[in-house]
Amino acid sequence: MTNAPFFVASEPTAAAAIAEIGEELALFDDWEDRYGYIIGLGKKLAPFPAEWLNDAHRVPGCQSRVWMEAEERDGALFLAGVSDAAIVSGLVALLLRVYSGRPRDEILATDPAFLKELGLIEALSTNRGNGIAAMARAIRERAAAV
Repeated sequence: MTNAPFFVASEPTAAAAIAEIGEELALFDDWEDRYGYIIGLGKKLAPFPAEWLNDAHRVPGCQSRVWMEAEERDGALFLAGVSDAAIVSGLVALLLRVYSGRPRDEILATDPAFLKELGLIEALSTNRGNGIAAMARAIRERAAAV
């Protein structure tokens, strides 16, 4: 069975993914370079199926349009997502890297406070910061419902 379009993280845990993302972001001297890196992550996401680009898959609370889908397999929740804005697709990619393919309990135990700790919330506009928080909330709500 193929995982596409669902994201499969290379790190073994959400905590390891957060640590790795922090190390990668620290390689850049300023936020312009970090933004470029994040946009690049979004460009590497698997294509999101056109039939999912609808209101049923749309994440509320985001200024840009964001769509996500989840599928439970073997006790883990696999996620797919995309946005119509390049930087937001990159933020989607970061969230998928942390949460996708993880067991429900790990998703619920991984507080999205890491977004603030990595400096992402402060570096984004208020609307984008609210949007990434809404995406993290949607993922955790989906995990709680499984």
